[in-house]
Amino acid sequence: MAECLELPRVRSDSSSSSTSQSTTGRLMLRQRLSQLLTCVEDLSSDEETNEEVSRTLDEAFNLCGRWTNKEFLRLHMVTWNVATAEPPRDVTSLLRLDSQTATDLYVIGLQEVSATPVRYISDLIVEDSWSHLLMDTLAPKGYVKVTSVRMQGLLILLFAKQAHVPYIRNVQTTYTRTGIYGFWGNKGGVSIRFSFYGHMLCFLNCHLAAHMHYALQRVDEFEYILDTQDFDVNNTPNVLDHKVVFWFGDLNFRIADHGMHFLRSSIEGGRFNLLWTKDQLTVMKKKEPLLQEFEEGPLQFKPTYKFDRNSDTYDSSGKKRKPAWTDRILWRIRPKTDDDEGSSRTSLLVDDDEEYPLKVAQDVYTCNMEYGISDHKPVIGIFTLEMRKKFERPLVTVEAEGLWSADENVLVSYTIQEAFPASTYDWIGLYKTDFKSPHDYVAFTWAKDYEVPVNDLVKVCMKGDDLPLLSGHYILGYYSTNMQSIVGLSRTFQIQESKQAVLEGLVPENINGLDK
Repeated sequence: MAECLELPRVRSDSSSSSTSQSTTGRLMLRQRLSQLLTCVEDLSSDEETNEEVSRTLDEAFNLCGRWTNKEFLRLHMVTWNVATAEPPRDVTSLLRLDSQTATDLYVIGLQEVSATPVRYISDLIVEDSWSHLLMDTLAPKGYVKVTSVRMQGLLILLFAKQAHVPYIRNVQTTYTRTGIYGFWGNKGGVSIRFSFYGHMLCFLNCHLAAHMHYALQRVDEFEYILDTQDFDVNNTPNVLDHKVVFWFGDLNFRIADHGMHFLRSSIEGGRFNLLWTKDQLTVMKKKEPLLQEFEEGPLQFKPTYKFDRNSDTYDSSGKKRKPAWTDRILWRIRPKTDDDEGSSRTSLLVDDDEEYPLKVAQDVYTCNMEYGISDHKPVIGIFTLEMRKKFERPLVTVEAEGLWSADENVLVSYTIQEAFPASTYDWIGLYKTDFKSPHDYVAFTWAKDYEVPVNDLVKVCMKGDDLPLLSGHYILGYYSTNMQSIVGLSRTFQIQESKQAVLEGLVPENINGLDK
């Protein structure tokens, strides 16, 4: 009989190229299936042959599963030092809302948001003007602000398409001060980490030390931020434990050595490559092993600092600041290190990467020259995340029972689909269909304050007095306090117009001849 050859398994390395990995996977799958057919044709009652057929079939299915059911999700990132300016009226261009390709995640990092003492305290009570603008712009397009974190002038926000919200879990935020010996937050880093369909992502927005001669200090500050930021998560307690880390912000690296005339003439002529060898971050990446783990797209756009406000003219003041690519977006995919075999936790992570690979491809890396409110231009990075989802059902299913109106109390039913760390402070919110954030609810009710068995149907009451009087379309969302996220959304349903609305004159008693 023909021999069933043993072929090596393919490791789905998160950092390998999309094309070669996909092609190799399909080739190996065809080889496995070809082997299987050969073995079946020569199948006998021999026990060893049967075992070989079974093993080959298992490996074929394993490869088949590994190279199918892939998703391609779009991530849109922005970093912008706004120099204490108020936001512009329109950020459509910044967010590319007119694009034919819909975005799945927005991550927006701002530096130097106005943080005078009075302003900063008021922003802690209510959302700052930048957050308001972004939520007001994105919510009607179907995006929800999942979370944000601010440290004085540093701000990072995460928005997700509403359909993805229940699959963003274990959200945590933190910050690190590096200004004035670590006591002041005008410089430092703010970060958001979360699980996205089971893949661990971390976004770190930094504002590092300024001025030409502080390149080494900027690297030290970055390492300090990485050392001091930790999360209450077993498998990813530190920033670099995450499968993918995006590091971005006003990193303040300058273009060294070149004179002003050479800089400006190179920029005006579009010969940006002449400046790359003197870009401090590029230089430091060659010296620092940690920085070498981070990737960055080519700098094929104008240096984003320093401009006269409301113009495209580089600094014409007496200081004559040299142009520089201070505003950057880099990313790192967790590498497999030589000592992985000696660490059971890391080995498990590597095995997980093989079965559920995540690849990052940068599609756009540019600046937007339209905005002039700051002396920096915003930088945009658009990425494709190619992944296999680890799960495709929410932790909780939620439904509205029966007809709803403010005339009487109503029932919410929910079912825990999979065990998770529930809290006595979990709640179910009633949201408009274009709600802005988990806390942008119309009404809410507490979930059961005891442990609910998986798959048990639970019903809780929501008071009619809390419901809107007029008719409209709404959604229910189960919010997990421990996960800091909505882990289940209902289908859209309608709340009926209440009798109270007529009594209060909110609607006419007779519309089109019909008695209300």
